[in-house]
Amino acid sequence: MKEIEKLDNGEWYYFLDQEVAQRKARAAKLCQEFNEISATEPEKQTAKIKEIFGSYGKNISVQSRFNCDNGKNIHVGNDFLSNYNLTILDIAPVNIGNNVMIGPNVDIYTVNHPMTAQGRRKYMAKGFPVTIGNDVWIGGKVSIMPGVTIGNNVVIAAGAVITKDVPDDTLVGGVPAKVIKKLGK
Repeated sequence: MKEIEKLDNGEWYYFLDQEVAQRKARAAKLCQEFNEISATEPEKQTAKIKEIFGSYGKNISVQSRFNCDNGKNIHVGNDFLSNYNLTILDIAPVNIGNNVMIGPNVDIYTVNHPMTAQGRRKYMAKGFPVTIGNDVWIGGKVSIMPGVTIGNNVVIAAGAVITKDVPDDTLVGGVPAKVIKKLGK
């Protein structure tokens, strides 16, 4: 099986493989093009981000700088807004619901590496999907780790590191993030 097929199947893969590198290079090129568009041309920014994303709903707005590993694994719903400096390492799918706001300097990771030195020396990686529900507000400088599911009606406090699933109707914060309180609907 080819390394790119292993990647797409959610298996361990060699991340320096030429096809894997080409996919990443394509995404880097598109992100560079997006990041070079003037903020005074939001229509051009939106058109370019739609070229990058795998799917999108109505009313999406992404501020520069934006970086990703693939782009086609990113799926956003209606009324999506991200502030400056969003990075999504979308080796695996990243599914984002409706009415999601993302603060500045947020990182969403789907890629992980082996816990053993031997595995890391072999340049191995594996993707774990990230899912973000509807009506979510992600504060600035939040990091979301591989394989996490964030429920609906969630607020993530600035600076939080999300290492585990987040239940619906909660405010979470801290490193690692923990539920601070339940939220009303």
